[in-house]
Amino acid sequence: MAKTVIFLFHDDNASLDTGSHVAERVRQVAFDQGVELEVFCFGPAQAALTEDSSDPVRAGYRQQIDALTAAGVSVHACLNAANNAGTAEALSARGLTLEFARDAFVRYTLEGATVISF
Repeated sequence: MAKTVIFLFHDDNASLDTGSHVAERVRQVAFDQGVELEVFCFGPAQAALTEDSSDPVRAGYRQQIDALTAAGVSVHACLNAANNAGTAEALSARGLTLEFARDAFVRYTLEGATVISF
């Protein structure tokens, strides 16, 4: 099965908002098109998932990631970064799968995935 990965790295509001909404839009059509969707949050975008910000865009980003996991989308984050930041438990509780980013990146290559970055 073909795979699309939405890679969320940047934490500016435009990247968080657009990237998470593109993931939702892809989710809406992926199954019918025979495409598996995965989301990977890394770096600043990963940190934004556990920050205490009431900014509406950043809160919307967190809600969108929660909605994606609730819809059955596989959402991942870096285990090493989560351990270093002390956020592994919070991210796991949010429904994210934690794995080493290096392993995910190599897996994407082996799977022939299309990776779209924000």
